[in-house]
Amino acid sequence: MLLLTAPLAAQRQAYFADGYHGGIYGHYPVEWKTRFICNQLEAHPEWRIGLEIEPETWDTVAVRTPRDYARFKQLAAGPRVEFTNPTYAQPYCYNISGESLIRQFGYGMRKIRSHFPDAEFTTYAVEEPCFTSCLPQILRLFGFKYASLKCPNTCWGGYMAPFGGETVNWIAPDGSSIRTVPRYACEELERGSVWQTTAWGNRSDYLAACARQGIARPIGMCYQDAGWRNGPWIGSGDSIRNRSIYVTWREYFERIAPDSQPEDYRMSQEDVRVSLMWGSQVLQRIAREVRHAENSIVEAEKLCALAALSSGAACDRAALDEAWRTLMLAQHHDSWIVPYNGLHGRGTWADHIRRWTAATDSISSSLAAGAVRNIAPAKKGERWRVRLCNTLGEARREVVSVALPEEFPDEGIVVKDAHGREVGSTLLRTGEGVRELLFEAEVPPFGYTTYTLAKGRAKELPEAAPQVATGPLVVENDLYRLTIDPARGGVITSLVARRLGNRELVDAASSYAPGELRGYFYDERRFRSSTECPAEVVLLCDNDLMKRIRIRGTIASHPFTQTITLRKGDRKIDFDLRIDWKHNVGIGAYRERNAFGKNRRACYDGRYKLNVWFPTTLAAPRLWKDAPFDVCESRLEDTYFSTWDHIKHDILLHWADLAETDGAGVALLTDHTTSYTWGADTPLGLTVQYSGAGLWGRDYPIEGPTHLRFALVAHEGRWDEGGVQEESFRWNEPLHAAVGRTFADGEASWLDLAGSGYAVSTAYPEGDSLILRLYNAAGDATPRTIRFGTCLSHIEAVDLRGERIETPVVRTCNGSSEVELSIPRFGLKTLRLTK
Repeated sequence: MLLLTAPLAAQRQAYFADGYHGGIYGHYPVEWKTRFICNQLEAHPEWRIGLEIEPETWDTVAVRTPRDYARFKQLAAGPRVEFTNPTYAQPYCYNISGESLIRQFGYGMRKIRSHFPDAEFTTYAVEEPCFTSCLPQILRLFGFKYASLKCPNTCWGGYMAPFGGETVNWIAPDGSSIRTVPRYACEELERGSVWQTTAWGNRSDYLAACARQGIARPIGMCYQDAGWRNGPWIGSGDSIRNRSIYVTWREYFERIAPDSQPEDYRMSQEDVRVSLMWGSQVLQRIAREVRHAENSIVEAEKLCALAALSSGAACDRAALDEAWRTLMLAQHHDSWIVPYNGLHGRGTWADHIRRWTAATDSISSSLAAGAVRNIAPAKKGERWRVRLCNTLGEARREVVSVALPEEFPDEGIVVKDAHGREVGSTLLRTGEGVRELLFEAEVPPFGYTTYTLAKGRAKELPEAAPQVATGPLVVENDLYRLTIDPARGGVITSLVARRLGNRELVDAASSYAPGELRGYFYDERRFRSSTECPAEVVLLCDNDLMKRIRIRGTIASHPFTQTITLRKGDRKIDFDLRIDWKHNVGIGAYRERNAFGKNRRACYDGRYKLNVWFPTTLAAPRLWKDAPFDVCESRLEDTYFSTWDHIKHDILLHWADLAETDGAGVALLTDHTTSYTWGADTPLGLTVQYSGAGLWGRDYPIEGPTHLRFALVAHEGRWDEGGVQEESFRWNEPLHAAVGRTFADGEASWLDLAGSGYAVSTAYPEGDSLILRLYNAAGDATPRTIRFGTCLSHIEAVDLRGERIETPVVRTCNGSSEVELSIPRFGLKTLRLTK
C-alpha cells in the first residue's frame, strides 16, 4: 500500500473558504467593519469571502456608513462575495420548529434582496453548528444547490458527525437531496481545543489526512467573527498557507469539483452532535418563551386564514411580519449559547428574548382575537356563546375549559351545541372567584363551531373543598387508573392504561418512580430525591370530565408543586411542575472551576442533573424523538457523555417516545426544547434543573422558581401507529376558545385531512389567495384526496419562493372542492389556493 506523506499530500491543490460571521446583534462594528472588508478585498484580489451576516445589519450600515455601504454593494455584485446563510437571525435550526426555520430563510432572503437585489443564494454554509436533518428539503425548495456541513472554528456548542469524502449527497428524511461538502471522515476534532476541527486553517496535518483518505481537492474553512480585525485568514499573496487557493463555496462546487462523485449520506438527527446549557434556568426560560411564541404566531396565522375563508376578512400582514421578526430574533443562536452576554448595552440576550417573545405573543393574541371576531360574526349580539376554533386538519372531540367573563350572569348554565343539543357541563368555582366552565366539545377539522350558553341547571362542583389524601390516592377516568403515594413524595406507584388491555405501565421493581425528582446536589456530595419526604396530595377536581391532583412536596428541603390533570377521552396526562427554590444550590456532576477550555465539563452528563423520571414496564423499547420536519429513531445505547469530544445527541424538541417492537408505547411531551436522559441503568428522564459552571466557565445559577409543563401519552404500536405526532400537535395547538355575544350560531370546516397523516404546518392569507402548507407528519407517499369545504377555482403547488411547481386538478361540486396529492413522509407541499 502506498502511504501519502505530508510532502506528497502538499502536492495536491488545497482550497479554502474564508468569510465573516456575525451581525448587528452578534458582532459587527458598524463604524469600521464594512470599510475594512472593502479595503481587504481591494488589497487582496486573490481573496474570496462567504458572508453569514444578519440581514438587518445592512439597514444600519446603509444609514450610518453610506459610502462604505455603496462600495460594498459594488463588490458584492461580483463573483468574489457569496451570501451563504441568509437566515434572518442565524438559528441553530435543530432547536426550533420546522415552520420557524422556513420563515428564517424566507424573511432573511427578502431582507438581503432589499439591499442587494441581484443576490443569489446557492450554497448554505455557516460558522456554527446550525444544522438539522430536514435542511436539504428546505434548501432545495428555496432554490439552493449546495451545502457545507463544516463549522471548523466555532464548535463550542457542538459539531457534525464525520462522514464521507470530497462531497456527499446529503439526503433529507423526505428523500430530497443536496450536494454537500461534509465534515470529512478524516476531519478530526482539534487536539487541545474545545471549539475547533482540523479544517480551520489548512495546516499540513489536515491536508495530509485528506490525501490519505483520497480527497483530491480538499477544502478548509473559517468564517471569522465579524468583530475581528483580520483579512485573509490563512495569509495572502505568496504567503497563503500551503499554497491554498481562496474560493467561494459556489466556485468550489461549480468550478473546482464539478465532477466529484458524491456518496449518499442519509444524515440522522443524531449526527448533529450539539450540547447547550440544558436545564439551566436561563436557557429553560428562553426555550419556553420561544416555544410559546412559535405556537401563538402559527395559531394566529391559521385563525386569520379561517377568518378570510369565512368572511373574506383581511389579514394585517405588517403586524404578522413584525411578530415573526421578533420571534426570529429570539431564535438567534447567540440567544441560546450566550444568554448572559450583554447586547447593545441594554441588558442581556435573555432580557431581549423576554421582550421579543412578549411582543410576538402580544401581536399574535391581538390578531387571533380579531380573526375570531371575523369568523361568522353575529348581526345582532344578544346571546352568550362560546366560539371554538380548530387550527388542525382533523376533527377534535375533547374537554374544553372556558373562563367566564365577570359580566356573565352568576346563575345556572346549560350548554348547547351548534345543532341545539344540550351537552354535559360542569361549572367550577376557584378560591379566587374565577368561574371555569367545562364541557366536552366536538369541533370540525380546520374550522369552528359555536356553543350557546343558556339559563338552566348545570352540575356545579365547587373547587373550594379539596380532598386531602390520607393514604395512596387512586384516581381513574375512562382511559387511566392512576395511584399516587403521599408517603413517597407523591410519586406515581401505578399507572394502568385501560385501552391497552389494562396494561400496568409502572415498573415497581425500578429504583426510580414515575414523577420522582432526583439529581446530584454536589455540595452535599449525594443524590437527593423527592421521595425522601412525604408530600401532601390533594384531589382538587373530581368529575366525569376532569380529574386534577395537586402534589406538594420537597426536594432537598426546597418546596415543589406538581399538578396532574386527566381529561375525559384525552390520552395526554398533563403535568405542571413548579419548584420554589429557597436559594441557589449546585446541581450536576461536580462543582467545576476554571472551565473555560476544559474538555470534561460538569454540565454534560444528564444523569446528575435534576430530572423527573419515568420508569416503565415496556420490554426492550426503542426510542424515537422528533426533530424539525423529521422523526429520528435513536441509535444510541445511552445518552451519557461528560466530555466535549464525545458529545451525544440528547435533545428533546417536542417529544420522545419509548415503544416496544410489537406492543405498547409511552410518549413524553415537553413545552420547550431541552434534553433527556436514557440508558441501560436509567429510565427516561426529562431534564428539570442544572446549576453550576457552563460554557466559557460562566456560572448558570438558580435565580428564581423553576416552572415547566410536560405530558405522558400511552399508546399502541410505535410513534406513527400510536398517533404521537397528532397528540403533540393537539398539545401545542389547543382549541382556541372565546366567549362573547358577537358570534353567530353554526359551524364550518374548510379542510379535512383525516386519515392522511398530513398536518397543517401553516395557513395564511396572501393577497387574493390563501397559502396552505401541508406536512406529511406520519403518513406514506400514497396519493391522498384532500377535501376543502369551499369552492376553489385554482390550486397551485409552489416552492418556498412562491414559484409554481405544478397545478393539481381541482374537482368542485356542491360547494366544496377536492384535489389529489402525494407527499412523501416528512415532506412538505405548499399550495396557493384561489376561490
